Amino acid sequence: MSYSIAEAARRSGLSIDTLRYYERIKLVEPPARDAAGRRAYSDDDLGWLAFLTKLRLTGMPIKRMREYASLRHHGASSAGRRKAILVDQRKSVADRIAELQTCLDILDYKIDHYDQVERKVLGTGATVEGISA
Repeated sequence: MSYSIAEAARRSGLSIDTLRYYERIKLVEPPARDAAGRRAYSDDDLGWLAFLTKLRLTGMPIKRMREYASLRHHGASSAGRRKAILVDQRKSVADRIAELQTCLDILDYKIDHYDQVERKVLGTGATVEGISA
């Protein structure tokens, strides 16, 4: 299957400008061209773009993504380094999740606190609107 740049952008959730930028900085190989010379993205291209999008969502810097993209062209001989990059990023993501879990715990504590305040106030005949933040 072959997709125009507009269709690849729609399917990947990336903008056309981002697709061209990723090509320019060598995160993606230049896609094949159709008979008219227009970019023709494959399903494999879309799969790689989906993976790159996930790496960006994890907070991986573009520089590290470029290293990873470059290494994949070396095949199995670069598997160890590619794995190390992903292991490092996984640690970073796990640390962020732990930090966010702490934030979530604090929010839950405060919400529970305000539930208790509301029950007390409502139990005495006051209204919720009268409670200050």
